[in-house]
Amino acid sequence: MRAYVIGNVAIDETISVLSMPEAGASILGREETRDLGGKGANQAVVMSRTGLSTTLVAAVGEDFRAQTIRDQLAGETLHARLSGSPARSSDFSIIFTTPDGENAIVTTTASAEALSLSEALAPLDDAAAGDLVVLQGNLSQDVTRGILTEARRRGLTTAFNPSPLRPYFTDLWPLIDIAFLNKGEAESLTGSSGENAIRHLAEAGVAQTVLTLGGEGAILAHANQIVATVPALTTDVVDTTGAGDTFMAIALASAALRNAALDIRAIGHATAAAAITVSRRGTRSAFPSRQELADILAGG
Repeated sequence: MRAYVIGNVAIDETISVLSMPEAGASILGREETRDLGGKGANQAVVMSRTGLSTTLVAAVGEDFRAQTIRDQLAGETLHARLSGSPARSSDFSIIFTTPDGENAIVTTTASAEALSLSEALAPLDDAAAGDLVVLQGNLSQDVTRGILTEARRRGLTTAFNPSPLRPYFTDLWPLIDIAFLNKGEAESLTGSSGENAIRHLAEAGVAQTVLTLGGEGAILAHANQIVATVPALTTDVVDTTGAGDTFMAIALASAALRNAALDIRAIGHATAAAAITVSRRGTRSAFPSRQELADILAGG
């Protein structure tokens, strides 16, 4: 099985602050890291470190950030299909982190939203039925819908993380096989929470749902049936950037490498990997290493 992650790539600038800025306020901060990021790149990097064949499809500019992105991706084992254009700037994120490890993120999307449907679909010519197509919320509405529609036609398995939130996501559920969303996203998109949110998604056509609840763990459901509730691991939280991407990537990779549906083992692996990510600062530099992931996936 192979995975095709079609999304965004960015450079993350992480700034440590004592508290989040309020409107009109000037505050002091300290730059902590400058790192490869973007939800699409995050998920592709982590998935590839498990040994799963992974292709990242994303758009960049032709600027200094694009060169940094290419240089950092060269250190990973994934296949990078980057569409470059001098007409746009590569995307970047400003991440504010507070001492308790929480963050607030502002991300530009000029490159991500410029990715065309033909550019997004071209790598899928090599895909086989059952391969994974992984999406997030950074692409344009037409391209997102077009990818999901074509993936369904080809018999590919679609996994979707509705972040950042867009109003049109509620129309996409019939095209999505696996949904990963947190408590706030579930409430915004379904108007309900917990098992009621899962039931709403199942009725809309989602086959499997993973609902993450922060420190309360995660719930896995097949259709509207709860399969497992997995508690979060206790760890010292330094920086939560990329934790959700790590969780989703490892859950999908764990199941794919075993040719299995998402199960309690996959969610357990994802929880352990995310606990490593939150214990470190940065984005790519905080992700579990290949050896750390090998050890996690070898466990129960």
